[in-house]
Amino acid sequence: MHASDDPRCTCLLMRRAARRITQLYDEHLRPAGLKTSQFSLLANLRQADGVAMGELADRLSMDRTTLTRNLRPLARSGWIALHVDPGDRRRTRLALTDAGRDTLRDAVPHWRAAQRALRERVGADAVGALHGAIDGTLERLS
Repeated sequence: MHASDDPRCTCLLMRRAARRITQLYDEHLRPAGLKTSQFSLLANLRQADGVAMGELADRLSMDRTTLTRNLRPLARSGWIALHVDPGDRRRTRLALTDAGRDTLRDAVPHWRAAQRALRERVGADAVGALHGAIDGTLERLS
């Protein structure tokens, strides 16, 4: 069967795979007190400290309301700070707090363990091929 003749829904397959991978990462990150989505947000904020909320939403291909909902527990935990831009009150900038940096630092070994576990279960070549396919797909859909 040629790939174009495959009757399965690509979206459903991707979501299913994403859920399974997320479960694996959540299991490894649990001792650090984080979920995969929270780790990802903290890691992105470490790279782009002071980023505007809209820019982060674009970077993550996430709508702003979903991002806001995912940021709330991080703010309640004191791991991020939200700053309203005085020049444009509609813009909110995000920054990691010291507690957020500490939480992220403590979680990195757990994230690395999840990375290793995925490579061991799926195979390093398959993970590399998956990354290439996802990168290519994202580029074409942008």
